[in-house]
Amino acid sequence: MSEEHVDAIVVGARCAGSAAATALARAGRRVVAVDAGRFPSDTVSTHLLFAGGVAELDRLGALERVEKLDPPKHFDAYIGSPDAEVRGTYSPVDGIAYGMCVRRPGLDFALVETARAAGAEVREGVKVTSLVREDGRVVGVRATERGVNGELTLRAPLVIGADGRRSTVARLLGVDVPYLSNANERAGYYAYYEDPRTEWQGTAAMWLEGRELGTAFPTDGGLVLALLMPPKERADAFRLDLEGEYDRTVASIPGLAKRLAGATRASKIVTSVEQPSYFRKSAGPGWALAGDAGHFKDPVTAQGIRDALRFGRLLGEAVAPVLGNPERLDRVVRAWERRLVAECRETYHWTNRFARADAVNPLQEQMLRMLAREPHGSRRLLDVYSRVRKPSGLMTPGFVAACAIGAMRRRGTDRRALLRTIVGELRTEAAVKRDLSRLARSDDRTK
Repeated sequence: MSEEHVDAIVVGARCAGSAAATALARAGRRVVAVDAGRFPSDTVSTHLLFAGGVAELDRLGALERVEKLDPPKHFDAYIGSPDAEVRGTYSPVDGIAYGMCVRRPGLDFALVETARAAGAEVREGVKVTSLVREDGRVVGVRATERGVNGELTLRAPLVIGADGRRSTVARLLGVDVPYLSNANERAGYYAYYEDPRTEWQGTAAMWLEGRELGTAFPTDGGLVLALLMPPKERADAFRLDLEGEYDRTVASIPGLAKRLAGATRASKIVTSVEQPSYFRKSAGPGWALAGDAGHFKDPVTAQGIRDALRFGRLLGEAVAPVLGNPERLDRVVRAWERRLVAECRETYHWTNRFARADAVNPLQEQMLRMLAREPHGSRRLLDVYSRVRKPSGLMTPGFVAACAIGAMRRRGTDRRALLRTIVGELRTEAAVKRDLSRLARSDDRTK
């Protein structure tokens, strides 16, 4: 058994792990990131970035490497439903006013190379088997390396678990059971197509049709990512006939079917059925959980990569100056966790509402119509996706009331169904406000 002492250990070297390692290395710390996989390699992901996510790549110093993969820039976004549609552009975030979709093998390899260029050591094919603890603190990990006999012990003042939803670090810490969670109502199925539709190359698009949801995101390699998110109850039908059910679902969404007309599927269909949203305890003596290891939102709003990059980087920047002082380190990681929760909790609730497998309702249709009519309405919506505006800043009481009145006045509206929708939304909003209020009180007590 060999033993090494370093300043920080990062378990998992994809988005959050590479971001944390990059920030630590740039601060002059000796950081080792280990990953059970090897790069480049794929992982299940929608891999869509809005303007705010691209800005996080730039802040990390990885954007130039990522853009060498030549992903199309999405200068606008589109949402369509049977009776309404909205298309718009992004407000600049640090001067960046476009999104992009980058396949994970290239994206993650670019992030790993960014970490290495900053001075971090990234070791591939290394699997963590246990944690090293002393006096109630985590002080290191034990690991095995693929193809190498024996066990390696790495010791450091801080261990960062950035190893995804099924985090080994979270399990070893005993915090893998979330303290807040929400079961997903939609499954996910995606594939890549050769994309001949050059007129759509600059647009990330989504269509809602009944209870079905489909998207098309132009990505690198001349491909378009077509993601379906049907109600999870249809998972058995997909399991029995994956390709047939996928094709039938595409055909049931007219806008998506038209978008993919003439396109040839160029990959297998990737499946993800169980993807509950959650918050786990993410900070403790000598440890922290970054990225999906600590916090996950339903992929329907495509916020995961942005948050992994942002809070991985912020964690590395925050802890780098205090690694030699355990008490200060503990305070800093707790403060980092509070910041993460404060910034992400409202978006978590908004995502859960959007991820419900309900049919498109008259209130949603009216909201899209009203946003489309406003001079900058579509941009206000995209600002929520880019995280420069909170959902509550868009869905103000006045705006929601105006949408409800407009829907009520619209000819052909089922008013009883609309009233049921409004009552349900009011109840959900009350529950969200109670949670955010509890969060604010808890934050005040811990400051």
